[in-house]
Amino acid sequence: MLNAAGQPSEPCKPPRPIRSGISITCEVRQGTRVWRMIRLDNLSCEGFRLAWSPDITMDLPLRLKIPGIQLLTARIRWRTRSAIGCQFYEPLHVAVFEHLLKNAPG
Repeated sequence: MLNAAGQPSEPCKPPRPIRSGISITCEVRQGTRVWRMIRLDNLSCEGFRLAWSPDITMDLPLRLKIPGIQLLTARIRWRTRSAIGCQFYEPLHVAVFEHLLKNAPG
């Protein structure tokens, strides 16, 4: 598509995802490892941040059990000494995101 000056226009970029300040305790696992309780925060429809865990590796998908919703799968996008950033394979539906915000403790 061309702009008013006849130049190619920039593609539309979606606005930055809405992130919540909620903190949820959920269960996570990778591969056939045991389920572990871990804190999830900085949630958006596209992803979340987890508290750092020494046994989570970058190369395996992460499975999540968040109370009140279906089992989710995410990929690890980054890792620091204090946190792990993850992206859902399938973004959360807005209604699911709003349900989590509404029902989060605190």
